[in-house]
Amino acid sequence: MMMNRRTFSTTLLTGAAASLISARGMAVNATPEKARNVVLVHGLFADGSSWSEVIPRLQGAGLNVTSVQNPLTTLPEAVASAGRVLARQDGPTVLVGHSFSGMIITEAGTHPNVSALVYVAARAPDAGEDYTALAKTYPTPPASAGIVFDGDEGRLSEEAFLRDFAGDLPEAKARVLYAVQEPFHKALLTGKTTHAAWRSKPSYYAVSTEDRTHQSRP
Repeated sequence: MMMNRRTFSTTLLTGAAASLISARGMAVNATPEKARNVVLVHGLFADGSSWSEVIPRLQGAGLNVTSVQNPLTTLPEAVASAGRVLARQDGPTVLVGHSFSGMIITEAGTHPNVSALVYVAARAPDAGEDYTALAKTYPTPPASAGIVFDGDEGRLSEEAFLRDFAGDLPEAKARVLYAVQEPFHKALLTGKTTHAAWRSKPSYYAVSTEDRTHQSRP
């Protein structure tokens, strides 16, 4: 059966939340506590509303969902933004990142509330890596040619956004997402991780092979 990427992502996230338990819960309760929270972090060329079709599906599965409004300014500021949301969760939490935000969840995922990580077409850097250097080890995606800068702020041109970033959506929906596109700062791409949470937390990956914005290898 064929699934689009939103259905696949929802299935992956729901499965991760249902299957993971908290060691803290095991120490206190006879029945291990499953993750009941999901925190979603968007990547470049988007804002928190980019998860709008995934959120109701997760909520329908009984999960508490929060979408982080990632500032896309610097890596430390983006990690801090995710960290504040994680601190508000009331128990085990699955932390999810798309595209660039793999950098963010790799660093923020060390938070004690995080029980698992889910990388949706996202980089999973090791400690001490930055996005620019890591991206050079992968094929250059077509969307990169459509990035335009206004001083230190970068965004996708409308043509590139509609063709490469949201090309599988109805045009009317894609244009709405283009209208709320959050610009990123150049400094964001040079920040280096200091931790790699995937080394100590259960981690799941959705690898994209035909993504025109974010290229990865299986």
